[in-house]
Amino acid sequence: MAKEGTKVGRIKLGSQGVEVSAQGLGCMGMSAFYGPPKPEPDMIKLIHHAINSGVTFLDTSDIYGPHTNEILLGKALKGGMRERVELATKFGISSEDGEREVRGEPAYVRAACEASLKRLDVDCIDLYYQHRIDTHVPIEVTVGELKKLVEEGKIKYIGLSEASASTIRRAHAVHPITAVQLEWSLCSRDVEEEIIPTCRELGIGIVAYSPLGGGFLSSGPELLEDLSNEDFQKGENLEHNRKLYKRICQMASKKGCSPSQLALAWVHHQGNDVCPIPGTTKIENLNQNIEALSIKLTSEDMEELESIASANVVQGDRYKDSETPPLSAWKAK
Repeated sequence: MAKEGTKVGRIKLGSQGVEVSAQGLGCMGMSAFYGPPKPEPDMIKLIHHAINSGVTFLDTSDIYGPHTNEILLGKALKGGMRERVELATKFGISSEDGEREVRGEPAYVRAACEASLKRLDVDCIDLYYQHRIDTHVPIEVTVGELKKLVEEGKIKYIGLSEASASTIRRAHAVHPITAVQLEWSLCSRDVEEEIIPTCRELGIGIVAYSPLGGGFLSSGPELLEDLSNEDFQKGENLEHNRKLYKRICQMASKKGCSPSQLALAWVHHQGNDVCPIPGTTKIENLNQNIEALSIKLTSEDMEELESIASANVVQGDRYKDSETPPLSAWKAK
């Protein structure tokens, strides 16, 4: 379990009635993108530990693997675990012969949902996101099919991932959108200008992925040294980003926590409609992430962090083309 006294708690994710743990668990790295897939028994143990610790909001996608992460969660949720979690998965990125394509046509939406239900071995998906927006299919058409899936009991709530404010509004007019998943951290704050206010105006919950800046806010210099010269932390941007990390470390030291816990606490303090979903493959890291919930930041602390990490303060591209295209490239359509 996490440190004694640290309680995960629950939040209402938007105004549609869904309640989730105040911190979620991003499961992508267990099966894809960050090195080879991790041993299945270890990951099932990790998922069970998360659930028993109060982290019950689990995030996956059909593209993670592809498919293998959903299968992993399906196995982990046997034996009464399914009833204890809020299960979120995504559709919208087709992967065939190594080529990825964003899709949102009704037939594909339905086929993807049926396939995810089978891999997860569940009767219903709690929160079903469109992973990226298909610019060739009107969002009204895609959400129209998702609405039918809600009516049929195959999904409970509809979400969007990396959608623009205008797309969110158009989708919400067809059927209430429960949550929008977006990248939000001290390293990535461009969503604060338009997308976050739009979600709040419409009563839509906010799910923050990469709340630790893709590892930068947890590994810092270690990550910097491991990356190639083409990566965002190297080259002419290296010294700038190193100084940023150093300032965050200094503040974390004053607060008696790690830089990653401080960064995660900052996301938690953005509001009770925000749920960060840090990913990890280690129980120790999961416990440390949970402890971020017990860190109290004063208005002065928040102001100091705001001064350190002004909008888009980290310089350079955040992802290597070889790692997560088009997941990182196709944003806010």
